Amino acid sequence: MDIETIGKELAKNVKTQKDLSDITGQLMKVVLESALNTELDTHLGYEKNVKSLTRKKNTRNGYSKKTIKSDKGNLTIDIPRDRDSSFDPQIIPKGRTRLDGFEDNILALYSRGMTTRDIQEAIKDLYSGAEISHSVIANVTDAVIDQVIEWQNRPLDAIYPVVFLDCIVIKVHQDKRVIKKSVYLALGITEEGHKDLLGLWISENEGSKFWLGVLTDLQNRGVKDIFIFAVDGLSGFPEAISASFPRSKIQLCIVHMVRNSLRYVPSKDMKAVAKDLKEIYNSTTLDNAEKSLDEFKKKWSEKYPHIEKSWRKNWENLITIFDYPDEIRKIFYTTNAIESLNSVIRKSIRNRKIFPSDQSALKVIYLSVMKASERWTMPLRNWKPAMNRFAIEYGERFEI
Repeated sequence: MDIETIGKELAKNVKTQKDLSDITGQLMKVVLESALNTELDTHLGYEKNVKSLTRKKNTRNGYSKKTIKSDKGNLTIDIPRDRDSSFDPQIIPKGRTRLDGFEDNILALYSRGMTTRDIQEAIKDLYSGAEISHSVIANVTDAVIDQVIEWQNRPLDAIYPVVFLDCIVIKVHQDKRVIKKSVYLALGITEEGHKDLLGLWISENEGSKFWLGVLTDLQNRGVKDIFIFAVDGLSGFPEAISASFPRSKIQLCIVHMVRNSLRYVPSKDMKAVAKDLKEIYNSTTLDNAEKSLDEFKKKWSEKYPHIEKSWRKNWENLITIFDYPDEIRKIFYTTNAIESLNSVIRKSIRNRKIFPSDQSALKVIYLSVMKASERWTMPLRNWKPAMNRFAIEYGERFEI
């Protein structure tokens, strides 16, 4: 009976989370024993039940039992032996009583966006030719969903001075067709200046109703106040903020505004237009910014009328930065904090052109985020001056 068939038989008895943990341990035992037998095949030079000239020199000699500790508890493994005792397993070396990293290796490979076939080949290299089936990988990675659910429902801080919102687009199989969906991310900055991804949400449609659900979820998990939302012009979001966090300010990402403004500007004018836009958002005061926008209109609106109109339309949510000194503006006038996280996620999903389900996408993205968050050990640069400013402006709101 092959590993996949065994996995299906074991899965019939899975009814609870504990059952899933038990079955994962049993599958690990099957995979390890398969790997060990493959190692012995290589050592002897022939597979089991296959005649070979080398059989007279050294042959199989039954099994010995060995109990090892693993992430799933103690596992009793049948270790194959040879007659002259020259076989020294690499996956579980002699004297080793603990198996480290088997599941971690699968999850690490999965978090990098590797397909099941890629993982099978990698495990074969890591564990001396071990063969693992799709069902084994699925069982190991499916256990991540329990972690995702727990993480997605964990309590949050009462206050986040800044929250960045953005999304990335993925392709998913649904109803026998491939559709585009957006994965929405909320990256909070704590009072200590550390990054904290507050949640992941997948949706086919964006709008105020969807964003209202996201913000309500944050409130239900304990968030009482957010001072500034830094966003990339997400549709429907201002309306949702007004309903859920009416005292919060919005800052549209300046970098994205500039990119969108330059989208239809030919190369001959691009440098000059970009320079004049910089005069607007680099102004020292709001009055100076408005004057720079007027100057931009006089100079460029005849050729590129859409740029000035777009800035006017979004002006209210572009000028939040002028409430703060320059060193604080740099913290939230772009969405760089979340863009760097997005780059990690995009790298992890690059090999997966189409996900079989929303759940499959969540597993990969969650694992890549958890890996990236291991580096979030230091607060944002210039965070203390920012907090001092927030304390002056929002003093009474810190007393929640």
